[in-house]
Amino acid sequence: MLSVIFDLDGTLVDSEPNYYESGRRTLERHGVTDFTWEEHSRFIGIGTLETLEVLRERYGIEAPVEQLLAEQNAAYLELASAQTEAFPEMRKFVERLHSEGVPMAVASGSSREAIDAVLAGTGLDALLTTVVSAEEVTHGKPAPDVFLEAARRLGSDPADCVVVEDAAPGAAAARAAGMGCLAVPYVRTAAGDPAFIGAGLLFRGGQREFSAETAYEWVSEHPAA
Repeated sequence: MLSVIFDLDGTLVDSEPNYYESGRRTLERHGVTDFTWEEHSRFIGIGTLETLEVLRERYGIEAPVEQLLAEQNAAYLELASAQTEAFPEMRKFVERLHSEGVPMAVASGSSREAIDAVLAGTGLDALLTTVVSAEEVTHGKPAPDVFLEAARRLGSDPADCVVVEDAAPGAAAARAAGMGCLAVPYVRTAAGDPAFIGAGLLFRGGQREFSAETAYEWVSEHPAA
C-alpha cells in the first residue's frame, strides 16, 4: 500500500480561521486594519513565511518579515491551543491507516512549533509521528521540497506516496514531487482549479463530502512498487 503524506491546515484540522485571525492581528499591529477573509483565502495552501513576504511588500510594512512571522506564530499558538478541531472523517481515515500499519507523515507550511501544538492538541500526535515543516526545507509549496523530505524520512520512494491536500498549491507540489494526490478542497469553489485536475481522487464537496472509507479503499487499491 502507498505511504500517505498529509497536509495539516485545512486538511487534517480546521485551522484556517485561526490563521486568518492571527494574520489579521499581526497586520493590524502594523497599521493594516482592513485585511479580510477573502484576501486571506487567496493564500490558503501557501506557507506563513511566503504569505507574510507578499503582504509585507503589498502593504509597505517596515518591520522585517522575521518579526512578522514571530508575531503571527505567537498569536496563532495562542488561538490554536484554545480551539483547533480535527475533521471527524479525517481522524477516522488516519486511525484506519494507523491500524493497518501504513507509513504516514505530516508535511505542512506551518512552523514546526505550530504543527506540534496542533497535533498534540487534537491527539493526532500519537498517530502521526513523522513531521516536516516548510521551515526545514529550501522552498515551500507549490515547490515539492516538503513532500520529498517527508518521503525521505519515511524511507519511501516518491512514486509510492500519495498526498492528502486541501489547496491548489499543495496539489501542485504533490505533482511536482511525482506523487499521487487525494484532494479535499477547503474552498469548495476551488475544486475546478487546474492543480486539482490530476488528483487521483477528488472530493469536490470538500470535507462535507469526504469519506474515510472511500479514501481508504482508494489508497488500498494502489499498492506500493
